[in-house]
Amino acid sequence: METEMMRPLLLLPEMLLAAGALTALIGGSYVPRHRQWIIRVLTAVVLVAAIVAAAVQLPAPATTAFDDTYAVDTTTGIARILAASATLLVLAIAADEIAGAARESETYALLLFSTAGAVLLAGANDLLALAVGFLLASIPLYALIGSAFTAAGAEAAMKTYLMGALFGILLLVGVTALSGLTGTTLYAELADRLPEAPQGVITVAAVAVIAGLLFKAGGVPAHFWVPDAAQGSTALAATFLTTVPKIGALVAVYRFVGVLPATTSWPVVVAAAAVASMTLGNLAAYWQSDPRRLLGWSTVSQVGFLLVPVVAAGRSDLALPSLLVYLTGYTVTNIAGFAVSAALPGRRDLADWRGVAAGRPWLAAALLVALLGLVGTPPTAVFVGKVTTATAAWDGGYAWLAVVVFLNSVISLFYYLRWIVPTYRSPAQASSDGGHSAPFHQNPVRRWPERLAVTAAALSLLVGVAAGLLWDVAASQ
Repeated sequence: METEMMRPLLLLPEMLLAAGALTALIGGSYVPRHRQWIIRVLTAVVLVAAIVAAAVQLPAPATTAFDDTYAVDTTTGIARILAASATLLVLAIAADEIAGAARESETYALLLFSTAGAVLLAGANDLLALAVGFLLASIPLYALIGSAFTAAGAEAAMKTYLMGALFGILLLVGVTALSGLTGTTLYAELADRLPEAPQGVITVAAVAVIAGLLFKAGGVPAHFWVPDAAQGSTALAATFLTTVPKIGALVAVYRFVGVLPATTSWPVVVAAAAVASMTLGNLAAYWQSDPRRLLGWSTVSQVGFLLVPVVAAGRSDLALPSLLVYLTGYTVTNIAGFAVSAALPGRRDLADWRGVAAGRPWLAAALLVALLGLVGTPPTAVFVGKVTTATAAWDGGYAWLAVVVFLNSVISLFYYLRWIVPTYRSPAQASSDGGHSAPFHQNPVRRWPERLAVTAAALSLLVGVAAGLLWDVAASQ
């Protein structure tokens, strides 16, 4: 039986992330610039400790903390591990990109603060906890995006800030309306009281909250900032912002819709956002020539796929496990794609990638696995995610949505091929066709991002092969 003394340990991963962020922020001020690697090591240790603490707690029975406002269950446990693991992988980019920079330790603090916010979003069982998690996950992103200190980075940061302010206000309006109607902010009590409230007002408030969370996820209609931020920010920030916030936001959407009454039309709203994100993301990505902007639009599309099991929430037992499996596969696969672009930062046009496979075969192989993985090609992890999410939609009575998933997966193949094909063309072919591939001595490869790309691509394959074990863990709610 759990004692009161043991209860603080329930939030050990969150406490580690918050304490690590404060330590990095304050401690970095006293560490010389040439020794900022100490803060990087500290950040890595904190993330590893958070992963271990979350893994140890994973088999424990589901419970809550802070008077039922925060859920500590398998879903929260998986979100903790995913968010901390993704941030740990992203740190590899920092070794080459921002090592020795004037704001290096502050960057690590921002990463940890935003990771803590994403985890808080995933476990929020109360509207106020949801709002706090949203703000904690959002505010550090503005500084991370603007840390590129370029015109494009400043524009992306301003656009993200304005979009965040708008959709943050929408989320708070929805929270205010729901709490005003019911007199409570707890999800358990909302589920009991919302059926008696005016359904029209509930629908409007629910749309406002979901729209706010879609800003964090990067889905339609709050997606406009994503491609600009992916293109204009540093590789570290671009990789982080297209991965970690989505984990918390999508789990938060799933938990939130679970308290809405069946009389509201929230499944239609989420299904519309899913289809719009999938389709718009794919169509916009096809016309991009910058690899990072292409991946930015790709992440918008992936949010659409990830919203599919949310539509089936409460209607299929496959919904939650499929969401968690897909999130795991997307996390490692998306990181692999961005790490490849970070390894060759000077090649900011798809045409520049001609002949790369001849000089860096392992990097090209990682790119192939990442992009075909995002399409949903077996045996990668995203393939399992797409199959299970489509199955959940079919099982929940949304067969048409499963068809949309299949069609959009096929469409996405064409713009990913626009990057793969030149990469695997020989340098001789590129020259004869007027290509302008830069020699590697003129455009050196960053070693740590290259290693990260290969590692993340291998993890994508490993998670795909071991998806059955992951499914068993995700289904043990």
